[in-house]
Amino acid sequence: MTILVAYDGSADSRAAIEFAAEHLTAEPTVVVTVWEPLLVQIKKYPLAAAAFDAGAEDAAHAQAGQHAKEGAELAIAGGMSDVTYRAVADNESIWKRIVDVADEIDASLIVTGSRGLSGVRSVLLGSVSNHVLHHAGRPTLIVPPRKGPS
Repeated sequence: MTILVAYDGSADSRAAIEFAAEHLTAEPTVVVTVWEPLLVQIKKYPLAAAAFDAGAEDAAHAQAGQHAKEGAELAIAGGMSDVTYRAVADNESIWKRIVDVADEIDASLIVTGSRGLSGVRSVLLGSVSNHVLHHAGRPTLIVPPRKGPS
């Protein structure tokens, strides 16, 4: 069984890694961070083209790699031993890229955090975890936000 854990550096994704490390320590794990290239952002938001900076692309990729490494280090610190990580570019949508990586590695389980949005905010902003859950075709564990201080 291979576990895929989505990690973006947020407190919610940290909670997902910590939960997985506490409960799923004996399984091979891949921590993935999905980053959005500037050209994809420009396609989605054409007015942003004026602010395009080629150097920022490299910086975004490097930051995603750092997030993925940080997630792997958290998993190892939590007790997981067979952990790899990768940063992958999003060419369409973050949730789809997570599902694609899960398919690529034939993950037995996807673990992701949830921002905990509900009602209108969830409908308007969408939900990566909700889309992963409904499109992955494999078991998906959504770890809710922590209650109270971290």
